[in-house]
Amino acid sequence: MKYYLIAGEASGDLHGSNLMKALMIKDHEAEFRYFGGDLMMAVAPGLTMHYSEMAFMGFIEVVLNLSSILKNIKTAKQDILIFKPDVVILIDFPGFNLKIADFADKNGFKVFYYISPKVWAWNQKRVLKIKKIVDRMFSILPFEVEFYKSWGMQVDYVGNPILDAIEDNQPDHLFKINHNLDLRPIIALLPGSRKQELERVLPEMIKTVDRFSEFQFVIAGAPSFGEEAYSSYLKGRKIPVIFNQTYNLLLNSKAAIVTSGTATLETALLKIPQIVVYKGNPLSIAIVRALIKIKYISLVNLVMDQGIVKELIQEECTSEKIGEELDLILNDIPYRTAMLINYDELALRMGKSGASARAAALMYSYLSN
Repeated sequence: MKYYLIAGEASGDLHGSNLMKALMIKDHEAEFRYFGGDLMMAVAPGLTMHYSEMAFMGFIEVVLNLSSILKNIKTAKQDILIFKPDVVILIDFPGFNLKIADFADKNGFKVFYYISPKVWAWNQKRVLKIKKIVDRMFSILPFEVEFYKSWGMQVDYVGNPILDAIEDNQPDHLFKINHNLDLRPIIALLPGSRKQELERVLPEMIKTVDRFSEFQFVIAGAPSFGEEAYSSYLKGRKIPVIFNQTYNLLLNSKAAIVTSGTATLETALLKIPQIVVYKGNPLSIAIVRALIKIKYISLVNLVMDQGIVKELIQEECTSEKIGEELDLILNDIPYRTAMLINYDELALRMGKSGASARAAALMYSYLSN
């Protein structure tokens, strides 16, 4: 069968690549076209557009880049019509993908949505539209099942593909030696995979470094950037940037400072104490705060429905506050232990690995029938 996948950011590339591998096991004649990234390219040919050309986050950023976004949507629509897939599989990225879902549905293509749009956060009535244009929804967060049920929509909870990625990771027991790091304990910096995240969040992370000379800080480089993208923020500090080794970096770290997103959940499931940070365009954040209907922004706190990791958002995302919280998770043993105990409960709620295989099996079954 022919599958058209659209992933618009780094996490979608990861989950898309694992889903593609699982689909190839179920369907030996699987053929792919996709918007994605390097990980999906490593699985099979068929790239139409790299996500690095697509990832705009925030209301103002979207407005400023509207012409590019509209051009990308047009490219996707034209390519779907040319490829004529058996199914269009949309991975998160709702601002873009819900428009593609509407188009695909109107043109008679099956639409599967893998990793639900976060409609539970704001404008929940979008579920009514999703029910009309999406044939099957595959959820990766346990609380989403009841949310959709409350709107009269049945979804398949398949577990979380992060668990698959963690299970597949090959631990590097010589990580420090292989990356020329010294013997000091590591603080991992995960500034995100979008340009605006580097611009707004990374400087605050970097300014925290001087307070903790007994530790070495290491940046997890996003595959969508080169090393030169980080150098201008370092201000002469010798902070290594390591690419394609985020899990091994975290596994070798004492703590992490993480930009809000999928990485917060990955960090928690790897049992690394963390601080969640985010800073965006002030107007975009003001709009979000006016619309949003959730108490937390990090997936860790959302799944647990309590604040088990500190969130430093917008005006609170300063090097001073980051430093204060980092001191706590490094040196306050009861505080650190409580976070790790909550991580254990989080892991139980998330379930077992195998999400990609379960999603692929259900997708293939629905298409075959």
